[in-house]
Parts: sequence; C-alpha cells; structure tokens
Amino acid sequence: MAGMWAAEALRVAAWRPRLGFETDNRTIPHELDWLRTAVHLHKGCYRGQETVARVHNLGRPPRRLVFLHLDGSGHTLPERGEQVEADGRVVGRLTSVARHHELGPIALAVIKRSTPLDALCITAGLSASQEEIVPR
Repeated sequence: MAGMWAAEALRVAAWRPRLGFETDNRTIPHELDWLRTAVHLHKGCYRGQETVARVHNLGRPPRRLVFLHLDGSGHTLPERGEQVEADGRVVGRLTSVARHHELGPIALAVIKRSTPLDALCITAGLSASQEEIVPR
C-alpha cells in the first residue's frame, strides 16, 4: 500500500510519461518515447499517422523528454509547468515533479532537442542535471 505521492514518484523515476502531464496540443509520440510501447508503426489509418511516419522516417522530433535530478538543498519542489532554462534561455518546461525516497527531488521535462546533454538546467532557481530518455 502506498499513497499517490509515492506512486507518482515511482512513475517519474521509471521515466513513464503521463497523458495530460507530459503532453500538450503539439506532442507527438516520438518526443515521449512512446514508439516502443504505445504506437504501432505497421497498423493502418489512425489520427496523426502521417506525422508519426514522417518523423520516424526522415528526422528527429523538435522536443524530447528528459529526466531531471533536481538540487535537493531546498525544502520546496518547483511547480509543474515551471520553465526550464539552459545557458540563460528557456528550453522547455517541467511536466512532472516528485520527491523520490532514494533519488530525492526528481522531475520529467519536455525540452528542445538541441539542448546539449551536459548543459546545466535551471528551474525555479534550482539547478538540475539531465538524463537522456529520448535520444537527441
């Protein structure tokens, strides 16, 4: 038995995107790594099939999901929806935030694909290191 906070922390730690949290009106499955588990590339006729096929065959998505290890020196967590900055410019937003029992404060964020993996991210005044979920 566990509460919702614990379940949410385990979801974030497992890199599992949640519909309505990591998604918006522009989201495509490639950005969230849903091609492995939720999209069938050989099934015929579904909404968005042309976009999915085009990005799969020709290029990379414009955004990507990353796992963030947040600075745990503060007592509060940033809010979902906070901007993520790298090198002084906004590169994305936090989509899920949790406090994990082993990892401490963690988050999922959707950021621009061009953001370097070694870039230090800042969100709500906290520094964060990123871990790649969706390849650049």
